[in-house]
Amino acid sequence: MPAESLSTSPARARDARPRTTFERRALRRPWLLMYHSVTERTEDPYRVTVSPRRLARQFDWLAARGLRGVGVAELLSERAAGRGTGLVGLTFDDGYADFLDNAVPLLRAHGFTATLFALPGRLGGDNEWDPLGPRKPLLTAEGLRAVAAAGMEVGSHGLRHVALPGTDEETLRRETADSRRLLAELTGRPVTGFCYPYGTVDRRSAEAVRDAGYDYACAIDPGPLTGPYALPRVHIGEADTGWRLAVKRLLHPLRRRAVPEPERPGALSGAGR
Repeated sequence: MPAESLSTSPARARDARPRTTFERRALRRPWLLMYHSVTERTEDPYRVTVSPRRLARQFDWLAARGLRGVGVAELLSERAAGRGTGLVGLTFDDGYADFLDNAVPLLRAHGFTATLFALPGRLGGDNEWDPLGPRKPLLTAEGLRAVAAAGMEVGSHGLRHVALPGTDEETLRRETADSRRLLAELTGRPVTGFCYPYGTVDRRSAEAVRDAGYDYACAIDPGPLTGPYALPRVHIGEADTGWRLAVKRLLHPLRRRAVPEPERPGALSGAGR
């Protein structure tokens, strides 16, 4: 077996079981993984690319531990029903075209699903919000429908990848409510999840997402806003071999940096420590 392989033997899988109180508490928290583009890496200044080969090995690592990747809506629903301890939330941001070509076949081969957070205002475009490039094509409307038909959850990443904190009310409405409506029209399915562009969220943004009718929203390190409308996730990239995934799984509950905003009691129910 190559040294870099993420596959494990049954004996090693048994060794991965939680042994300490800290480990058991950590693994009771929902673990959400954040991916972006899935293709062979060339220039990657923002570390948003994972190769199909590496993604397959990461999925093998999850499966070897009895874990199954699912979309966020399914993860939250199962946990609310008292199940889902062996589920991991898989999310893919931005709606890159390579998700359909490279990620979906690997997900289906492993019996996994995932949530794709798309940008209905940029369908068929590219990631022009990344000034250093390289340019990566985004899914078209036809591609997005194919993703939904493959059994993947489609959520909103906003309309055009705009950071929500500090935006005016009209922009906030377009990025939250309008993007949800457009995605539902495109896919013919309910859109229940939102993902904050750049991972940035404040209380006003979270309230707008809730008021737009979403059931949940994903951030990165939302601090005191952590809750159903600011779920923390961990970035996964090409460098994440087995031991790095193990560490990230264990430390995930600690990813709650403070948000520099004064508290406003009662503004957002369910979002807090």
